[in-house]
Amino acid sequence: MNTTESKEKLIADFKVVIADAEELLQATASEAGEKFSATRVKLEKKLATAKTKLVEAEGLLLDKGKEAAKAADSYVQENPWKSVGVAAGIGIIIGMLIGRR
Repeated sequence: MNTTESKEKLIADFKVVIADAEELLQATASEAGEKFSATRVKLEKKLATAKTKLVEAEGLLLDKGKEAAKAADSYVQENPWKSVGVAAGIGIIIGMLIGRR
């Protein structure tokens, strides 16, 4: 698993945690008590902050992905034969590894 996939998984997991926390808040909305209400307000504020940070992280991940794609495209445009050679070499290595099994 590469870094991008790890970040995407982390973001997906974080979304699940946020959704679960929101569900818990809704389920406990009718609970009474001053201390409980204060804790609930704090949790709602922290969830709002977490959502904002999640959106920022998703945007950053998307931007980094676009930059990497542009860099790869630029490299291939500037060095087409090197790119073909590298792809062929990788294909040969993979073929040899599969052939051994």
